[in-house]
Amino acid sequence: MGELRVRVTQDSASRWRRRSGEYATLREALEVAEPGDTLTVRAGTFHEAVLVDKPVTLVAEKGPGSVRIAPPESAERGGTALTVTAGATIRGLTVAGSDRSAPAVLLAGADGAALVDCRIETSSAVGVELADGARAQLVNCTVENPSGLGIRLRAQAQAELADCEVSAAGQSGVAVLSGSRLRAERLKVHHAGGAGLLLADPGSLAELTGCELYEVRGSGVQAEAQAVGRLTDCTVHRVSGNGLSLDTGAELELSSCRVHEVPENAADLRGGAKLTLRQVTVHGFGRGALSVWDGGTKVLAESCRFHSAQGDYPALWVSDGAALELADCSLDDLPDALFVLDQGSSAAARDCSFTAIRSSAVSVSGGAGADLSGCRIQGAGTGLWFRDHGSGGLLTDCEIADVATGVIVTKGADPVLRECTVRGASEAGVYVSAQGRGEFDTVRVSQGGGFGFHVIDGCRTKLVRCRAERNARAGFEFSEPGPVAEGCTSDDAAPLPAPRPAEPAAPPLASLAPAVLTSASAALPAPAVIAPIPDCRPAEVALAELDSLVGLATVKQEVRTLIDLISVGRARQRAGLKAPSPRRHLVFTGSPGTGKTTVARLYGEILASLGVLQRGHLVEVARLDLVGEHIGSTAIRTAAAFDKARGGVLFIDEAYALAPEDGGRDFGREAIDTLVKLMEDHRDEVVIIVAGYTAEMERFLAANPGLSSRFSRTVTFPDYTADELLDIARSQATEHEYHLDPATETALHAHFAALDRGVGFGNGRTARQVFESMIERHASRVAQLADPTTEDLQLLVPADLPA
Repeated sequence: MGELRVRVTQDSASRWRRRSGEYATLREALEVAEPGDTLTVRAGTFHEAVLVDKPVTLVAEKGPGSVRIAPPESAERGGTALTVTAGATIRGLTVAGSDRSAPAVLLAGADGAALVDCRIETSSAVGVELADGARAQLVNCTVENPSGLGIRLRAQAQAELADCEVSAAGQSGVAVLSGSRLRAERLKVHHAGGAGLLLADPGSLAELTGCELYEVRGSGVQAEAQAVGRLTDCTVHRVSGNGLSLDTGAELELSSCRVHEVPENAADLRGGAKLTLRQVTVHGFGRGALSVWDGGTKVLAESCRFHSAQGDYPALWVSDGAALELADCSLDDLPDALFVLDQGSSAAARDCSFTAIRSSAVSVSGGAGADLSGCRIQGAGTGLWFRDHGSGGLLTDCEIADVATGVIVTKGADPVLRECTVRGASEAGVYVSAQGRGEFDTVRVSQGGGFGFHVIDGCRTKLVRCRAERNARAGFEFSEPGPVAEGCTSDDAAPLPAPRPAEPAAPPLASLAPAVLTSASAALPAPAVIAPIPDCRPAEVALAELDSLVGLATVKQEVRTLIDLISVGRARQRAGLKAPSPRRHLVFTGSPGTGKTTVARLYGEILASLGVLQRGHLVEVARLDLVGEHIGSTAIRTAAAFDKARGGVLFIDEAYALAPEDGGRDFGREAIDTLVKLMEDHRDEVVIIVAGYTAEMERFLAANPGLSSRFSRTVTFPDYTADELLDIARSQATEHEYHLDPATETALHAHFAALDRGVGFGNGRTARQVFESMIERHASRVAQLADPTTEDLQLLVPADLPA
């Protein structure tokens, strides 16, 4: 030790001054040092146990790794190599311990010790321990302790870790116990023999940001006994157990985190634990993504994605009275997505998507319940399966597409479905058997390979305002009496028979029939009656209204050509011939007020009457309805507008505003890109019409390479002539029971012919505004008459024209 030296430098702020000194051992230097002094340690190994009980600074002269503290096994203080009981700073030292019953580094005291650029290489009970009530900070430190815990916080201790690493631990990497608190940023924990992070006991709290837990022989995070953890932008992966394990009232919150490559469950919860996930991605799990057990145990997941399971287990498992809530989550590439089991268990999903599910997207059994709203299931073996007595739930505004069977209800299950659609099921859209019940209200089943609604075994299923169309076998199939159908329609149903005349009175002998027969007959439910799909308005009626519009001769011809192509194509399909697939999406160009919105509405009605669209309703939007104020919101708004228009027409007025000339990074481009993808993914569900000025619409179509191919037909709406504007004014007068005499018509024609047809010219809107102005001037004039006649009340004269 003679060649080793420790130089003590007096704090420059000290009032009393003495010369710096050099000492052979750290113990000697620490004995003479005073608070605020700096001890500069020359390179080498110190075979002594060190106690720092003053607020001094120890620093390695040659930088991190040049000084090593390695006491002999017989050293004092139970083999703890470094003990810090004051607000001291230890910088750049390597600490080695060998006592498996004591920590290598013990931080005690509430003054806030700091370890900076230190390395603990030890075979001890604990690498770094914070004693009861201690406060400490570790910065850029590494702990390697293959014999015990990496870092342990005892009762009420508080620690801050920044850029630290636990590179090996025989037990848990970091343990936060007995009400202690940890805040860690960019912490790495790996090659631990227990949990990467262990949280236990009431009051214990760990907050981790930008941390990584991996290569752990246990759970990535283990929380129990009411401890609380909050993880932000963290990664848990390549562990041998569960990614997250929660028990006995523990709580974890994860935001913008990733959990993947986990052989067991990504998260396993029991004993009333609570887990909150926000914008978390979970994939590559061997068993389940979420396994939720026991009454009082709850999971809330918002804007999360669960995908790419590695095993054959359900991704989300809820049982024994537990509860799960999903909002705006996506589940894809899974064997089964959501299983809810046992009485008291519940799951709620809002605005979620289930895609590429190899078996069941949602399975409910054992008396459990599942509520889904605004969810979409696409590509699954079974969309929804309610398996047995007491199992049910409420499903509203959900869509099930491209599955084998849309909804299965069996063995006494009794769900309620409202405003839902099933499309493209290869077998039955809805299948009820074995005393299953269920209530289906305004449910539509279309384009299936089997029956639309298939109810067997006399199940008492209730169907209200349900609709089936374009199903390969039949819209509704009831094998025997039992189902109740109210206001249901199908495109293959025969017209309802005319009401039969009243039967004559029964002969008196009928009253002698056994009472048991009468009661038995009364118990039988009336056979369900399915009506043909009513035509809201036949295509001829809508076309007649189109023809009645003033002017627009070329527009009418274009629309009729499209309708003829569609009608003949459907006829060819029925004959087994190849049918052309005309582009139904249109571009309307022209000035405002030329009838574009009216024609779009009629076009949707005609397509619905032909069976091309389900509803034919019109949803009119503009840039303000599609473009959001921040990144990501535009796609959400655009998709919402598209969803609202499903089965009808999405009419985008002034669509060129989505692609301004100086747009640069304008969010309108995002709306266009989203529309192009939705048009491709749902090409048969929505007709899109974009409208605007001719030149500007050419720029709009050039904004995305896919636009011009999808809008291959442009319909031009010319400005109204003076004669046509006069016709519009005449129709307005007739509708409102006014009369134009010849002189007034001549004056009106001259008025329209003299109008400035610049940018502000409103075409038909201008004609209506002129007529409204005439009504106002007429009222002012007639109000001055003492006893106006009926003719006075109706007649519009030239003086009523606006100046």
